[in-house]
Amino acid sequence: MASAPGSQVCSLCLSVYTGEVTLRCGHNVCQGCTEQVLDPQKESELYSCPECKKVPEEPPNQAAIPCSYCLHTSAPALKTCLHCEASLCDEHLKVHVQSPEHVLCEPTTVLEDHKCPVHKKILEYYCSEEDSCICVYCLAEAHRTHHLEPLTKATERRKDRMKSLLEKMEAKREKADEEIENLQKQKNEIPDTVTRLTDKVTTIFTEIRRQLADLEKKVLSEVSREKEQMLSSISDLIQQLVIQKDELSREIHHIEDLLSSTDPLSVLRRGVVKFCEERNDAEEIDRDLYGFRNLNRFLIALTLYDGLGNIVTKAKEDFYMVEFSEILLDKTTAANNVAITSDLKSASWSVMSQRRKKSPARFQQYQVFSIQGLWSGQHYWEVETSESEYWMVGMAYPSTETKGDQSWIGNNRKSWCLCRWHEEYSIRHNSEDLQLYPAMSSNRYGIHVDYDSGLMSFYELRDPIKHLYTFYENFTEPLYAALWVNDNGWIKIRKS
Repeated sequence: MASAPGSQVCSLCLSVYTGEVTLRCGHNVCQGCTEQVLDPQKESELYSCPECKKVPEEPPNQAAIPCSYCLHTSAPALKTCLHCEASLCDEHLKVHVQSPEHVLCEPTTVLEDHKCPVHKKILEYYCSEEDSCICVYCLAEAHRTHHLEPLTKATERRKDRMKSLLEKMEAKREKADEEIENLQKQKNEIPDTVTRLTDKVTTIFTEIRRQLADLEKKVLSEVSREKEQMLSSISDLIQQLVIQKDELSREIHHIEDLLSSTDPLSVLRRGVVKFCEERNDAEEIDRDLYGFRNLNRFLIALTLYDGLGNIVTKAKEDFYMVEFSEILLDKTTAANNVAITSDLKSASWSVMSQRRKKSPARFQQYQVFSIQGLWSGQHYWEVETSESEYWMVGMAYPSTETKGDQSWIGNNRKSWCLCRWHEEYSIRHNSEDLQLYPAMSSNRYGIHVDYDSGLMSFYELRDPIKHLYTFYENFTEPLYAALWVNDNGWIKIRKS
């Protein structure tokens, strides 16, 4: 039953209006009736007037709040005066009192949100020490010595922070777009790269005797596996960036909404999403792209080389296999509880002191460095280890300390190693361990260093050869081979 023009009775509940609101079609209903009738329509996003059933062209964001002073019409309010506790339309807003105590906000029927819950007075100040909005009575009682600002000033300051955050987030979103495009380009190039590599592998094996066909299949299988892994890695990385971009977009929209708001409490209460200075995503993606472009060619080449043995020379040339680096141990750095063989290729723990001459470069215990350092280029060397519970092998800078536990490889920023401790294996750098699971099934390991590209990789030389980990560093000093042995353990440097 429709209400008569100017009637103060809701056409739905047939009661006097409680919180009268005006819909887009011009009909009035109670605030409670609006929530009961329109809220169930949110899921379908097809809103209709409960009286005339008219569906507006756009769904209502909320029902309009009527002007408190209009007697014969229901003009929508533009602002609500917190002091007067009344909502005002455009005409009544023009003649409203302009004094500071008459605080205006967006139209609202819930005035309690804008008042102090303790003193029921209008919130006028912002306390930065307690991150709270307070009234004048709060100021006098508990905030007298705190740093306070008027709400308008605090809001402007918060918006300035939001603008700065918005600029950073927009720049990050643009960077995400660039990285997605770059990754997509790399992804599109991988099939051709795989095709060329597969052709090369096939050509090599056609020149080798028939009985080596099984090894050919193994290498091609490794190429195929690398392809799938890298395609999957790039897809995952793209998905991560897409998600990151979506999150940035949502936060940007959120901040833009707050920036357009004239209600200081809305801005201050919803707060600013703290901008996290995360790790450098661009550098990580660049490192990943290096791996994608090279398709872990070194692992494929190493697999082929280990299988071919003495007839691998041509295969090494075709796959750019790095020749074995000559690694000799430096007795002047060896601790007195480390025995070195005459060929300078093996180190073992010794219960008897070696009684060597004192040297500034000599380690206090368990450790020895190589004679020569690596300044540039690519290098590869292999070791064989004992079944000892304690050993470490890796690379280190010559400026590494020589005394104390912090001198051990992996226990500082200047060294990187593969470590066995009891029955556990890990990759260690700067005293941080990355556990390796499952346990090793071989006692032979390879270390590959690409100094110029800042790569240091560790491999387990089993069948098939397993890539354990790659460090990405900006090397600033020459790298020396480093061995650490204990508990009757030994490490041998393998010859090519």
